[in-house]
Order: sequence, then structure tokens, then C-alpha cells
Amino acid sequence: MGSMGMPYGLQAMLKEGHKHFSGVEEAVMKSVEACKAIAKCTRTSLGPMGLNKIIVNHLNKVYITSDAGTILTELEVQHPAAKLLVHAVKAQQQEVGDGANMVMSFGGELLLKAESLLRDGLHPTEVAEGYVKASQKALKLLEDIVITDSKSLDFNNVDEIAERLKGALKSKQNGYEDYLAPLVAQACVDICPDNRNNFNVDNVRVSKLVGGFVDQSQIIQGIVIRRNVEGTVSCVENAPVAVFSQGVDTSSTETKGTVLIKSAQELKDYHKSEEKELEQIIKGIADLGTKVIVSGSSIGEMAMHFIERYKMMAIKIPSKFELRRVCRATGAQAIPKFIVPGKEQLGMAQKLEAIEIGGSKVTVIKQDRRVGKVATIILRGATDHLMDDMERAIDDGVNTFKALCKDARILPAGGATELALSKKLLEYGRKQTGLEQYAIQKFAEALEVIPCTLAENAGMNTTDTMSALRAQHAQGNGSIGIDSVTSEMTDLGKQSITDLFYTKYWAIKFAADAATTVLRVDQIIMAKQAGGPKRPQGQ
Repeated sequence: MGSMGMPYGLQAMLKEGHKHFSGVEEAVMKSVEACKAIAKCTRTSLGPMGLNKIIVNHLNKVYITSDAGTILTELEVQHPAAKLLVHAVKAQQQEVGDGANMVMSFGGELLLKAESLLRDGLHPTEVAEGYVKASQKALKLLEDIVITDSKSLDFNNVDEIAERLKGALKSKQNGYEDYLAPLVAQACVDICPDNRNNFNVDNVRVSKLVGGFVDQSQIIQGIVIRRNVEGTVSCVENAPVAVFSQGVDTSSTETKGTVLIKSAQELKDYHKSEEKELEQIIKGIADLGTKVIVSGSSIGEMAMHFIERYKMMAIKIPSKFELRRVCRATGAQAIPKFIVPGKEQLGMAQKLEAIEIGGSKVTVIKQDRRVGKVATIILRGATDHLMDDMERAIDDGVNTFKALCKDARILPAGGATELALSKKLLEYGRKQTGLEQYAIQKFAEALEVIPCTLAENAGMNTTDTMSALRAQHAQGNGSIGIDSVTSEMTDLGKQSITDLFYTKYWAIKFAADAATTVLRVDQIIMAKQAGGPKRPQGQ
């Protein structure tokens, strides 16, 4: 009789305080609800007329942005199924760097459509298999929608590249794309290596300086350091550069030692010997022809005195990442100890000068593109938040260029691709036998969420717009999409606004993968969270 009060089954196995959900109603439907909620959150930010979100993260940092990648990175999503969609978005950011909102909106819509099928009595596995089949077919059909003759692209023609980048930049910063596209295109073309597949996104830097207008932004072939030089030498040309990752000062010994000084004369001699050693090192550096010393830490006053005596420029860069970029731009090797370097460890810079931009003193390292393939876009703007968002748009533009290097094909924009794909998939679904056909049709319907959301965010009547758009596509005008800015239906290709095949391909793939993974979950078991009682909110 003593065993009457004992838990049994799963309850007996797991620790007290765990949570357990199982079955279609509890596990699958709850997961779908969570994913729908998070997709709804980012949907309103889709497209050029998308709305901004204000996000205050756990460190009280404020973000004002419509970039889905940033929004979802800063939101600390707890629900395990919603996290799957967030991981799909992060995968899209890493693979392509753009199209994060499409992954979220489309993934959420797929689960919304799956919900009605599950309520009709279909098994989650059947829906998931139908979605897998539909996504494979969709990726094949996507190649038929590609704009003809778009595979060839002259990667040295800045104007041609700028035209391809406009779509990605306009969706993030509507109205500024005509300023930003040529800037980003020029920066990318300048540093693009001979083998385009090796293009490194990190080599296009953005330096934000408050003040002025966006159209006063400029490109510098090299690096901009947001610090003034340390000494009086403020401009050198064709300068050998020595980079020290430690401080430029008298070297302290590795082990702790005690110096016993018995008289004032000995103290004077000790200081003199230290000075003499420091001068010898700096004279040795100057004798190599070095004109610039870059320090990763502090520069001592005595060292500064000798650097000035030998008419060298001194720059202090506390950030080790910035120091690495300087090494990459100049071809120098970072020396971990303050000693006279070998000739081969020195780098070379075409010109270094300290200039003032909008009240901020900066040091500019200009470089011949054959040596250091690094370009910096100096971004001007009224507020920090505006420039942060501009920087995200530029990042998307640079990532789009990287995607173009891999696959230059383009697709019609403004939801035209999704609607054309939806039409073809519906036809394919009708020819299928078995229960999968319902899932394929729902997959096709889910694709319409993109044009529908673009219309909704632009303040258009979605029902009328979608029926008119379907009518245009039925007549064979497959490139007609929604222009969110003018609230009209038009071929956006005429305005040089297109979508990348590479972006769409991965977005559909990641969204479908995430949705099918969520549908295949039938139990959620959560262990008791570690740690003591949580502090109440608001304290």
C-alpha cells in the first residue's frame, strides 16, 4: 500500500520541477503558437516600408532597427521551438547575410498553414513530408524564374554592381539607396581579390562619425582609426610601419626582481641606464627607416620623448582587433615585445595623416590596393541610432556583393518571385496523389505571405492588391511585384530593384527545414532550471 502515493511513468524518472508536454495538441500546437507569435513580431518590419522596433537588451543598450537579424539576436527567446526558427535566421545571416526577415515570416506562415491541416486530422509526419517535397520542388522551380542574362556580371564595373545592390539597401534604408549603393559597390570592387570566392566581408570597414549628412559619406582605401596621433608628427608618406602588440616603454623583466640601491648616485645611474637602453631600441627602430610606431598599449613619456627626437609618428590602438586590421592593411607583423624588429617584420603604408572630420580627430592610413586590401566607408549622419541602422544596411550590401561573387543570378522583386513560385507549386500539388498534396498546396499558399506583407506594410488593401496581382501573373506578367513606396503594382526591375537568387534559395531552404523540424517534435521535456529563486522583475 505504501507505493500508492508514488509517481509512475515519466514522472518517476525525472527530477521534481520538470515540465513535460506531449501529443499533437500539447507539443505541436504549442510550438506552432510560439513560432507564429515571433514571426508576427518581425513581419511588420519586412520591406522598405517596414516599421522599426525599439529593443532594449539585457545590458540596457537601445536598438532602433527594422533588421530582423538584429531584432532576433537581441531578443532572448526562451521557447525551444521558437528558438529553432531563430537558429534558422542566424544560419541565413551567416550563409548570406541578408533575407533574415523572409526566413522568419515564411517559416511562421508555413507553421500557421500546417495548423489548419493538423486540425483537419492529418498527421504531423505527413505534413512535414509534404513540406520537404514542396521545398525541393520549389528550389528547382526557382531556377525557371531567374531573369534571363543575369548570370554574367562585370565585377570591375561599379555602376553595374551598384544596380544589383540597390534592392538589398532599399529594403533596409529606403531613400538612401542612391547614396549608399555606389559607396558600397566602390568599396567592394576596390578590395575584391582576383579569386572572387575569397572575398572577405571583414575587409570593408565602417567608421561612424556623428554630424553632417549621409551624402557626405566617403570611401578611404585603407583604415580609419578613431584616435588622434600621440606626438607632433601628423603626416608621413611612403612610411615603413612597426607594430608592437605590447606597450612602447621600458621593458619590465619577466620575473619579479629586487634592485638594491645604496646611494643617490646609483639611483641616477640606474635611471640613466634605463634611458640609454630605451634610446638604443628607438634609435635602432629609426635606423631601419621606420617612420611610424603603432602601439597596442600605452606609450611611456620617456619613449614618446625619443620617438619625437627621431621624428617618428606614434599611434596608440588599444583594440587588438583594430591592431590586426592595421597589420593586414600594412603587411606588418605584430611584435609581442618592445625590441628592434627585423626588416621583414615592418609594414608599409602609402600615407598616414591625422585629419579632422566633423569635429572628430581621426588617423587615416591610406594604402595602395595591391598591398592591403582593406577599404573603410566613413559614414556621416545626424544621430548614433541612424548611423547604426545605416551600418547594418551597408553590412547587408557587402554581404550581397559576397553572394553575387558566388552566384550573380537575380530574380524579380516585390513579391513577384514568391507569387510566381506559388502559382507553379499549386499546379504541381494538384497533380500529386496522396495526402502530401494538401501540404504542398499549403506550402504554395504560405509563399504568398511575402507579397501580402509588403502590401500590408505599405498600407494597401491586401485583398484587392493580392487578387489584382494574381490576375497580372495569370496573364503572364510574372515580373510584376508590389512597389511599397508608391503603393502600386509594377515591374521593379525597371527601377534596378531585384532580389538575389542566392538569398531566396537559402531563405526558402532554411525556413522549410525549420518548419519541418518543429512539426516532427511530439514531446517537449524541460528539466528544472538551475539556480535559486529569481529576483522579481522591476527591482
